Amino acid sequence: MENQFLVDSKHLSKEALERKHQLENNPSCRTNHMEYMEGMEQIESDVCESVMTQMQEYDYSKYTAKDVRAALEHESCTIEDFKALLSPAAEAFLEEMAQRARLETSKHFGNTVYLFTPLYIANYCENYCVYCGFNCYNHINRMKLSMEQIEHEMQVIAKSGMEEILILTGESRAKSDVQYIGEACKLARKYFRMVGLEIYPVNTDEYRYLHECGADYVTVFQETYDTEKYESLHLLGHKRVWPYRFDAQERALRGGMRGVAFSALLGLSDFRKDALASALHVYYLQRKYPHAEMSLSCPRLRPIINNDKINPLDVHEKQLCQIICAYRIFLPFVGITVSSRESAQFRNGIVKIAATKVSAGVSTGIGDHESKYSGKESDGVQGDEQFEIDDDRSLDVMYQDIASEGLQPVLNDYLYV
Repeated sequence: MENQFLVDSKHLSKEALERKHQLENNPSCRTNHMEYMEGMEQIESDVCESVMTQMQEYDYSKYTAKDVRAALEHESCTIEDFKALLSPAAEAFLEEMAQRARLETSKHFGNTVYLFTPLYIANYCENYCVYCGFNCYNHINRMKLSMEQIEHEMQVIAKSGMEEILILTGESRAKSDVQYIGEACKLARKYFRMVGLEIYPVNTDEYRYLHECGADYVTVFQETYDTEKYESLHLLGHKRVWPYRFDAQERALRGGMRGVAFSALLGLSDFRKDALASALHVYYLQRKYPHAEMSLSCPRLRPIINNDKINPLDVHEKQLCQIICAYRIFLPFVGITVSSRESAQFRNGIVKIAATKVSAGVSTGIGDHESKYSGKESDGVQGDEQFEIDDDRSLDVMYQDIASEGLQPVLNDYLYV
C-alpha cells in the first residue's frame, strides 16, 4: 500500500527535480532550520532550554538494575527515576513497570478509555519531509474538502455515535488557511462535544481565533527533538523551523486552548531520548500552565518510502510498552493516546495498563468516511492517505472490545454550560 506514496518524477518540472536533488544532497541549499521565517511569532520561554539540556545530558547506558528498582520503589517519580525507567536496564522490569503503571492509571483515570476519530479535511502540503506521505514532492491525489463535504463527513461520523473529533490538514497555509480551518471548527461544534486540531503550527492570535471557532485542544508532533536529525529530515517549508514547532503548544495555551498534546515519531531518531524529551516538554509546561489538560501520543514510524534516506531505528512493541509505562509512572495525571498505527492486540492490552485514549473508525484519507463507514461510494475524487493504519476497527467494534475487557469506553465527559 505504501507504493501509492512513491514519488512520480514525471509530474515534476526539470527545475523542481533539480531543486529536490539539491535539497537532498547539498545541505548548503537549505535554509537554517533554527531561524524563524517571516510572520512566525517568537515567544519568551525557558521550556526549550530545560528540555534540551536534560536530553543532551541523558546517557541511558549508565543506568543499572539497581537504579530501576529504586525508581519503582519511590512513591513519586523524579526526572532521574524516569531516565532509569526509559533505559535498556529497565527492559528486564517490564512486568513490574506495567503493574505500577496500571495502579497509577486506575488511581487517576479509573477504568475509563476515551474514544475519538480523526477527520482529514485536506492533504495539500508545502513541506518536504522525506518520511511523510503528504510531502510536496510526492505524486498523490490531493484534495481539499469544501464546507459542504466537511459537514457531510461530520454527519457520517456523528451518526456512528462518536462525540470527539480531531480535525487534520496537510501543512499548507495557501490551501488550508486559518479561516478555512476555523469554519471547519464551527461546523464540528454542531455535531461533536470535543473538537481537536492537528494542523500546522500557528501564532498565538490565530490559536485564539481557532479556539473562538470551537477548537478545544491542539496536537503537535515535534517528530524528533534531535535538532540535527530534524534538519536532515525536513528539507523545505515552514515545518523546517524546529524552534517554532517546539513552542507551538505554549502558544496554543496562551491563545486560550483548554488542552495540548505532544509527540515524537518514535524511530526517526534515538527513541529513548525522544521519549525523554516529549515527557519533559509536558512536565515543564505543566508547571507553567497547571490549569491546562495535557496528553502524550506514542506513534511509531510506519512502513514508508525513502527508508534509505531516513535509516529508521526499530522500536519494538516491548520497547513501546516500556515507554508508555514509564510515561504513566512519571506523569500520572497526563492522558496517553495510542493510535491506530498499532495493532488491535497491542491496543487492547495497553489500555488495561497505561493508555487512556484510542482512535476508532479511522481513515487517514480525504473524503472517504462514507465509503468506509457504510460501504457507499463517496462523491468526487478522494485524497490519498498519509500512512497505513493497522487497527481499522469501527467505533462499535472498538466500544464492544473495550467493554469486554471490563473497561468503560467513554465518548465524552464534558458539559458545556
